[in-house]
Amino acid sequence: MENKIGVKILSTGSYVPERILTNFDLEKMVETSDEWISTRTGIKERRIIAKDQTTSDLAYNASMKAIEKAKISVDDIDLIIVATISPDAPMPSTACYLQKKLKAFNADVFDISAACSGFIYGTTIAKAFITSGLYKKVLLVGVEALSRVTDWTDRNTCVLFGDGAGAMIFEASQEDNDIVSTYLGADGTHTELLNIPAGGSAMPTTKETVEQKLNFVKMLGKEVFKVAVSKMALAVNKAQELAGLTDNDINLYIPHQANLRIIDAVAKKAGVTNEKVYINVHKYGNMSAATTIVALDEAIQEGRVKKGDLVELVAFGAGLTWGACILKINF
Repeated sequence: MENKIGVKILSTGSYVPERILTNFDLEKMVETSDEWISTRTGIKERRIIAKDQTTSDLAYNASMKAIEKAKISVDDIDLIIVATISPDAPMPSTACYLQKKLKAFNADVFDISAACSGFIYGTTIAKAFITSGLYKKVLLVGVEALSRVTDWTDRNTCVLFGDGAGAMIFEASQEDNDIVSTYLGADGTHTELLNIPAGGSAMPTTKETVEQKLNFVKMLGKEVFKVAVSKMALAVNKAQELAGLTDNDINLYIPHQANLRIIDAVAKKAGVTNEKVYINVHKYGNMSAATTIVALDEAIQEGRVKKGDLVELVAFGAGLTWGACILKINF
């Protein structure tokens, strides 16, 4: 009988830009205050990409940290997946730019666009490719340079977003099953709640779209909040059901770091123990596809995650998309 192929997680890595933009800095840019932002979002500061940096630069730095921790060569990687909604360019893929910078020319590469759920979507895709036998070592990166698509005159959105990157390396294994379960969802009837209206085939970039700031992120916050809480709580419980686990089995929860109020509401609705919830939204704000993996890498570095622990990631983003995955950390 042929042995079933499993997935082993080799390492994680993360990188955030050096520049810190605080709430007090924003007070000088737009009509807002540290108290207003902190009370409504839990965010105190966020990281901003340097003028000479690109999305793929952030991805490169996070990837190299993961590669070094995994003690592998870039030549060993046969697939690179980049989850982002703020690519270097509309084409080619950011994964192509990343491959060039890594010199990982043995790898096939592509991007996925699932917004804040991107890393969890990517984890599901990586698992499918590895367990099917198509690939043996996969580099998955969640990365965003959201400051480049943020309207810094819109106080409702500019206070929320930040830049950063996180990476994870998976490999085929006969003994391990570190991706315990994944659950994904989507509802395209809500595309208008969170989007970048211009820049695509529906509304090509013109002088008028730029003047109207339609090439920046637009969000209907109250509506997004309601759906986010409902679907993230659903995803938490569904991923546990698929794995045959309960809250008692999970050592740490890493929710999408969009808003502290959303995190608290999801934990309550999903029946999650608050002490098990990891939070770093105060430091970075919403880094979209990068949030959960950056948080996981930090939690590991801080000793919040130990070898053998089960960690559940959950996220929600534009699309609307949502998902959760349970990972076993064995390194």
